[in-house]
Amino acid sequence: MTPDTTPRQIRDGLYQAHAWYNRRMNEAIYAAADRLTDEQRRRDMGAFFGSVHLTLTHILIADRVWLERFGCNRSVWEFLDAEGKPMRVRAFAADLYPDFSVLRSERVRTDAAIESWAAALRADDLDVELEYSTSSGETWRHPLWWSITHFFNHQTHHRGQVTTLLKQCGVDPGVTDFVILMRERFGKTTR
Repeated sequence: MTPDTTPRQIRDGLYQAHAWYNRRMNEAIYAAADRLTDEQRRRDMGAFFGSVHLTLTHILIADRVWLERFGCNRSVWEFLDAEGKPMRVRAFAADLYPDFSVLRSERVRTDAAIESWAAALRADDLDVELEYSTSSGETWRHPLWWSITHFFNHQTHHRGQVTTLLKQCGVDPGVTDFVILMRERFGKTTR
């Protein structure tokens, strides 16, 4: 297999399932984080982005950066302040939405956009070359499926950090396993 050929196991529906899982997990994580006080959510607990709040913010920022790179409409990825004015994001750890309820509503809005965007993906799209520039100005080109896979893996990676922080605060975020949640959604199937 060459690097520019999508593996055969990547087919219509895979990324739609990941988009659903992403939304479902974000609902659970935000519900669990809502059981913390604001001080607990903001406490630096030694994680890569310090706190639950900043880690959740980082995931949102990164998701929107990728949605812009994927060519989504500006209304999907743009950050707006309380007055509806565009905000410039200067760092992947910026505290753009200090009010947790605003951060949560922005997450809900972004997850809906991700599901809509993923619903339009087709297997033939995945080998298309994506070209983008990083925040440091480097330009990269590779098959779209590399970036989409990273997009969903990145979310899962940092949500895993958040689940650890939540557990350290005495809050159980519940089941996080993809396959278990897919069984919950589609039912148990056997051969």
